[in-house]
Amino acid sequence: MVHFPTPGPVSSSDLTRYLLAPNPGPMSLEGTNSYLIAAPAGDVVGEVPGGAAGVPGERPVVVVDPGPLDEGHLAALAGAGRVELVLITHRHRDHTEASGRLHQLTGAPVRAMDPDHCHGGAQLVDGEEIFAAGVTIRVIATPGHTSDSVCFLLPDDGANGSILTGDTILGRGTTIIDYPDGRLGPYLDSLARLSALGPAKVLPAHGPILPDLALVSRYYSRHRGERLDQVRAALADIGPGATVQQITDVVYADVDASVRRAAEASVAAQLDYLGVPS
Repeated sequence: MVHFPTPGPVSSSDLTRYLLAPNPGPMSLEGTNSYLIAAPAGDVVGEVPGGAAGVPGERPVVVVDPGPLDEGHLAALAGAGRVELVLITHRHRDHTEASGRLHQLTGAPVRAMDPDHCHGGAQLVDGEEIFAAGVTIRVIATPGHTSDSVCFLLPDDGANGSILTGDTILGRGTTIIDYPDGRLGPYLDSLARLSALGPAKVLPAHGPILPDLALVSRYYSRHRGERLDQVRAALADIGPGATVQQITDVVYADVDASVRRAAEASVAAQLDYLGVPS
């Protein structure tokens, strides 16, 4: 198999860079954005002189969502700085598959909301503040896409801060509710919580960076309300005993076959929210 070199990290905010994993697809868009969090060069106590500008690999960094098990991508992450900590936004394989291997390569603890995805590190706690690589990182539980979804707020990243949203908010389109693990009620609550944080820069795990967390959170909430109205209308038209498949045919009539299962999961989550057996 031919392995192509992974491009270097791309700047995404004052305190972050990202490496795009080589796993494009219908659900992952261009691929998983694996983020590197670090204070500006020279600002970290204990940083080896020269750091990122001189001797590669000496600047302490935090990696968020190492992505798929691809050795080239992992080598690029491990070589982008002295990996101090690895954080996981949620359990899906396109975010977690490489985490154990990155722990082996760097010795850095891996922390997640789900203890099954922790390697040498403690389970994350909602509201805790982590100080690593010279940066304050606030943990915000945002269940809905999955039960263990979490976002990471960087309050000191630029004028309005930034937030790594995993799949809770994507850079393009909208996310799915991975029912039955994910649920719509908690997701709507999570969107309200995010909206209250104001206009932070959105650093999603898939797709481009977005400028305003509050704006996109409100859009997502409106979109969910519109989908619920469509599901209610489909239920009324089809009548008693309507199936998930029948409702999906109506509400997601234009969806590509490659994401049909995801559409059905979202319909099932909406029926559950409405108290309709599916």
